[in-house]
Amino acid sequence: MAFNPSPQVKYARDFATKFKKTEVIILSINEFLELEYASYGKTKELCADAKKIADIAFDAIIKEFT
Repeated sequence: MAFNPSPQVKYARDFATKFKKTEVIILSINEFLELEYASYGKTKELCADAKKIADIAFDAIIKEFT
């Protein structure tokens, strides 16, 4: 798995480590009311799975509120 140095992914990775999770998705809203997310998976496969779930959640939220 390629290491992602972004601060958002670091927090997702730290959460996974602290709480013993294999996948983490963080949804957030910035100061411009834009939806953002960061996802993390312990392996390359789990990372792809977390991203897929995050994309589905992101799209559902955008659809509901736009």
